[in-house]
Amino acid sequence: MKPAPFRYERPETLDRALAALAAEPGAKVLAGGQSLIPLMSMRLSSVPLLIDINGLSDLAHITVDETGVRFGAIVRHSDLLEHGGAREVQPLIAAALAHVAHPTIRNRGTTVGSIVHADASGEMPMILCLTGGSLTVASTQGRREIAATDLFIGPLETSLEAEEIAVEAFMPALAAGSGIAYDEIARRHGDYALCGVGAVVTLDEQGRVTHARTGYVSVSETPVIVDVTECFDEGQVDERSLTAAGELALGQLDPETDIHGTSDYRAQLARSLTARVLRTAHEDARARGAQKVSA
Repeated sequence: MKPAPFRYERPETLDRALAALAAEPGAKVLAGGQSLIPLMSMRLSSVPLLIDINGLSDLAHITVDETGVRFGAIVRHSDLLEHGGAREVQPLIAAALAHVAHPTIRNRGTTVGSIVHADASGEMPMILCLTGGSLTVASTQGRREIAATDLFIGPLETSLEAEEIAVEAFMPALAAGSGIAYDEIARRHGDYALCGVGAVVTLDEQGRVTHARTGYVSVSETPVIVDVTECFDEGQVDERSLTAAGELALGQLDPETDIHGTSDYRAQLARSLTARVLRTAHEDARARGAQKVSA
């Protein structure tokens, strides 16, 4: 099928893009287009005006410092995945991006676009939440920053206003003493995950767990983050604590049955992956600590 007729603009400045968006109710912003264009082509979405922001070079930045990673609205998944500084400061970004679709899609799709699409089956909305990140949006009225906890308000729905464009995302640096892991199960590599789980584990100087959080993909309508620290009351990672973490997380998830798997199957994936990524994140934290000591 072909999209319904629409007008197309490629503004040379952000101010012009914001003005065009404000002037045309129902207009949409085009960055990577990996979700919007298929929806338009299948006529599941019809827009009067498509505003292409790919000419705005000031939205193509990746900035890394000790506080974290900032990246603009037209940064491609592949560019962020291969960025050495981003990988070092916040390794969860690359760990999750490696599971995003296929190379062709990663070469075109944008990470900010994936976040704004707010699909709970996507990796990056959950990673923004798990890292405690935020999104900067702009309109003709100015700019504001939205914390990840306030961004995802429903299935495929964010708290962005119709006249706002997401211009930058920020993910804080990995805290000292912490380790990370991300893993998922999909029918084929690159497909949407049946279940995906990320974890951040923080250790004290004695190697005891002081903080543990997990984040979930494809088992809820919006990204869900669970603080499982209480399951490690003795500070140790063992079968008892890992099993407890999985059960605690399941109490906050809502896995559903679809053509790819039953709700019980997804629940079991959530249990198994929770234990797996927490164990791996714990090992990662210990390895990072050992590297710091040897350095």
